Amino acid sequence: MLKVYTDAATNLEKSGGGILIISEEQQQQLSIPIAENNNHQAELAVILYALRYLIDHKLNDHTVLLYSDSKTAIKILDQGQTKNKLFQPYLSEFNELASQFPLLVLQWIPEAKNKGADNLARQCLRKNL
Repeated sequence: MLKVYTDAATNLEKSGGGILIISEEQQQQLSIPIAENNNHQAELAVILYALRYLIDHKLNDHTVLLYSDSKTAIKILDQGQTKNKLFQPYLSEFNELASQFPLLVLQWIPEAKNKGADNLARQCLRKNL
């Protein structure tokens, strides 16, 4: 089982993403620049990046518990629908990626419990300014 924490930090021009992957054996920290400057889109983009990373590194044979402090992102992906046309491409890609995992559980967590991913996202944003 893998626990994956994601977060995005956004200003008016740029965004940074933070991903914390925890397994029984190790912990990985990723700080990634995100092209989206809308916070909801950035949160969705970080989640998709995390799933692609797991697939690319052959970690998609694990059960994944994915945590985000974005209620909007988790709601869209968990319910599998959105009326906002801006979010539809993210949802489509998520559905394709999610099918490559035996079990993928999405969970909203309060910001206070997502400090690791938040710090990584903020570090990336500061580096890119």
